Amino acid sequence: MRKKKILKSLKVGVENRDSTTLPALIVATLAGCILICAGCGQGGSKDAPLVRQIEQLTSDKAKLTGQIEQHRAENQRLRKQIEALSALPKDKKENPYTLQGIKLTGYTNFYDKNKDGKKETLIVYLQPIDIDGDVIKAAGTVDIQLWNLNNPSGKALLSKWRVEPGELRKIWYATLITANYRLSFDIGDKVERIGEPLTVKVTFVDYLTGQTFEEQKVIKPQ
Repeated sequence: MRKKKILKSLKVGVENRDSTTLPALIVATLAGCILICAGCGQGGSKDAPLVRQIEQLTSDKAKLTGQIEQHRAENQRLRKQIEALSALPKDKKENPYTLQGIKLTGYTNFYDKNKDGKKETLIVYLQPIDIDGDVIKAAGTVDIQLWNLNNPSGKALLSKWRVEPGELRKIWYATLITANYRLSFDIGDKVERIGEPLTVKVTFVDYLTGQTFEEQKVIKPQ
């Protein structure tokens, strides 16, 4: 009876354990194991469930020890990160990756991807430019609009799309010569025939600073 009470109290301690009570819990577990083992010689096969419970408590203790080591390693990593950030110059307000603008390259155009004689795909080649004039893989949200400013029906906006940062980072396209975001859109049901100039307008919202940059390009029929 006494052994059952000890085991019950130990199980409650394990279920409600936290990092502050772990040392006391380990001591209590070991003490309980000693008391239980002291009476093992009297119970014979009746004490088999008690042995299994002791093994379970030992396993729980090992898991808790592993979790403590993981938390200790994570705390050490965060401490080093804080030290590295604290060492940065406090008076340096300029962001070394400040975005200066965006550019639509000359490859931005309509393409016949399935070779059926109709240009049904709009591909936008977008380059974020930093303060040094270099192309960088800046994160952000991109809004693209396709306009026909000479539409006689008065409906100038033909279509629009939005690309979120998570999707944008997957379509970065880099070669030995250039680098850019390559955004592709199906316009087969938007434009029947490209017989006059169409305007592509792009708005880029920098994910880091919230700044907005706009650029547009007129694509003439070829």
